[in-house]
Amino acid sequence: MKSLVSACPIEDVMRVLSGRWPALLLYYLKDGTKRFSDLQRDNPTVSHRILALELRKLEAAGLVRRTEHQGYPRHVDYALTAAGCELVPMIDALADWWEASAPRRADEPELTRVA
Repeated sequence: MKSLVSACPIEDVMRVLSGRWPALLLYYLKDGTKRFSDLQRDNPTVSHRILALELRKLEAAGLVRRTEHQGYPRHVDYALTAAGCELVPMIDALADWWEASAPRRADEPELTRVA
């Protein structure tokens, strides 16, 4: 990973949670353990490679736990760690804020466009 620009903790957080998929993956895992294929089904536009990379990044940050199961067929599942569970209320709060701000955004059309 790139080195930090500042000593701000937000920079560390954004390194882990920035991008299209990390917050969504945490959101989908809040309901419990899921297999890799379940996460792919929840996010049909994410490629297999990117999903694996994002899950590895979340695992390295200590937010997701990966468990390999032996036997046939072998499978892997993912679950939130205690630290990942602590993020769920913040992700829910962001969703609530976004929905509550919809009337304001409707009054300002340039805010409704997301890059």
